[in-house]
Amino acid sequence: MAGTEHGSVCSGSSMRVVSRRLVKASDTTTTTISPRVVAFTNLDLLNDMQLYVACLYRMPATSTYSAVAATFEAHMPSFLNHMFPMAGRIVRDPVSGLPEELRCGNQGAELVLADAGVALRALDWSLANESVRKILVPFPDEVPLSLQLVSFTCGLGFAVVWGFHHLLGDGSFGGMLMKTWCELVMTGSISGGGPSHDRAVFFRPRDPPSYSASFAATFTPWDHEHQVNGLTAEASFVQRHYYVEGRDVARLRDTASTTEPGGRRRRATRAEAVSAYLWKVLAGVVASLTRLADDEKRCRMAWLVDGRRRLTLTSSTPELRRALRSYAGNVTTHAVGDAAVAAVLSRPLAEVAAMVRDAITAPDYDALCQETVDWVEAHKRTGLSYAHTVALGLGSPTLAMTVVSSEHNSETDFGFGPAVLGMPVDARDGRLCTAHMYVTTRPADGSWIVNAYVWPRLAAALEADEGRVFRPITAEYLGLGECLPPEARPRL
Repeated sequence: MAGTEHGSVCSGSSMRVVSRRLVKASDTTTTTISPRVVAFTNLDLLNDMQLYVACLYRMPATSTYSAVAATFEAHMPSFLNHMFPMAGRIVRDPVSGLPEELRCGNQGAELVLADAGVALRALDWSLANESVRKILVPFPDEVPLSLQLVSFTCGLGFAVVWGFHHLLGDGSFGGMLMKTWCELVMTGSISGGGPSHDRAVFFRPRDPPSYSASFAATFTPWDHEHQVNGLTAEASFVQRHYYVEGRDVARLRDTASTTEPGGRRRRATRAEAVSAYLWKVLAGVVASLTRLADDEKRCRMAWLVDGRRRLTLTSSTPELRRALRSYAGNVTTHAVGDAAVAAVLSRPLAEVAAMVRDAITAPDYDALCQETVDWVEAHKRTGLSYAHTVALGLGSPTLAMTVVSSEHNSETDFGFGPAVLGMPVDARDGRLCTAHMYVTTRPADGSWIVNAYVWPRLAAALEADEGRVFRPITAEYLGLGECLPPEARPRL
């Protein structure tokens, strides 16, 4: 239940909001979008912050920014028929400020048209604060969805920024938003009934709530006494944008795979292979710290795990298990691996990948999710905010990874071609001191795009590695050629 973040994203001085209006769902006669009040689940309450997903597109030679804006204006009302909660309003307790409920009365989602005031190639795409974070428009905390369309002076491309409140859904839900939008625009309908907004599909708190002492230690009050001071936090991290070529992901995967007795090949997943590589790089950085004794040198990897893929819900009905797959809400948890630096460095990549696999697969996610729900039930009326202990940055250095996969180019194509860059933007509070990497995939070539919030030493180690696995994103990598002449620039 981390506190709501205000002003955590920055807009460049050249950014200009051209128009800002509310768009409502169009079909108010169906029971699906009838006015109602939705209570946030206990898993929702752990995620009180705003999220952004920024998608960058090349402008087709036959199109204009005005055509992009017209597409959103034409289809957004019917899109909100399928995503009706996103047109509601978040209501908070007037005293504590903690979220209470979502009032779905078709108040409207935001549609923002903005002009970046710069050419695409003028932005340094390897640095978050010099590129993506310059084109984010802050939006009111009570608004669940702010769709932001950003033009550039060169006319070479445009950006679509999906700003949504984490209370309504996690990173996978952000992917559902984009996929549903693209499918609706391209086909006129949504397959499989679309996302499920039923917040009663799984895990109600037990009476009385029950959780172990070890589980309770995974959360810490998010107050002044448990936060690293702001000057230390700000000086400790840099934000970088990297890409990992598909061939490098494949090479790491081959190296991280093993041959079992009998000749059966056990293939490491892409996430396991890249995580193992990162764990070894992190261990090397920690090993270089001269002020720590050898027995103090430990490091951790953490992963944000999507419960849609891990929960079994064995005691529920098949219908509920199917609903979970398309659940539009929050259903994620953390897995953590902790090891001595010497152990990580001495083992080959395949053994470290096995450590990654064991850390992710070992938890009983059904039991873990139930404990989480019960713990929140016991603490949500205290008036306090809480953060994941591993995210505070205390103890062993921790690098957390969130991997958001995309199976098809069509998931970002709504008639103007697939996005050349799709990136969750870290809007975390500046006093959380765990390193984090948000990873998205590019199906066209199998490469990874990484938004990294890391220590300078780790960034330097990644960029100095002779294998050059992590490379700074450039305009050339994104396929951004020369800008159009002034007379050819699309007008609003």
